[in-house]
Amino acid sequence: MSKFSNPSSRAPGESSRYVRDLLELLGDRDPLEVQRCLIPELRTLLAGLSDARLRRPEAPGKWSILMVLDHLVDQELVTGYRLRAVVAEPEPELRGYDQDSWAQRLRYGQADAEVLLEELDVLRRRNLRLLAALEPGEWARAGRHAERGPESVARLTALMAGHDLVHRAQIARIRDAAGPPAGDLAQSGGPA
Repeated sequence: MSKFSNPSSRAPGESSRYVRDLLELLGDRDPLEVQRCLIPELRTLLAGLSDARLRRPEAPGKWSILMVLDHLVDQELVTGYRLRAVVAEPEPELRGYDQDSWAQRLRYGQADAEVLLEELDVLRRRNLRLLAALEPGEWARAGRHAERGPESVARLTALMAGHDLVHRAQIARIRDAAGPPAGDLAQSGGPA
């Protein structure tokens, strides 16, 4: 199992390890800057890929690039709700969710990449606008995540940035596993 896998039912130790791994991946990078770069980075990663390639899973039982994009959109929606609840309510409960169930039941991988990128862009800009408007003390406001315990606005923001980095790397890995796009072969003088 990947160190960044996110099974639906985690033991507390697994959740702590997942959080630690995301924060280590983020390191000393500015979480807001990492989040601002997501859409341009995704556009670069997807450039020249055919629809068939975007829909091809990395391996049997694994996600395709489009499924990862669907997940990113839903995670942005969930994080937006969590951020708003933490800022507006006293110590709200933050529910977890089963990402594999969502992928199956919400039909991940069926939408067009451009539609998903537009949805993600709108949600991300809205969430970044909220974060930019916060007073310094509001970054410490916290809710209680059902699996991970107390999470402040600052922690949620850092986790989202680490999550972005994980899925950018995942998309690159899926893209690279299939070899260069057909257009790249033709341009390099390889088989057309």
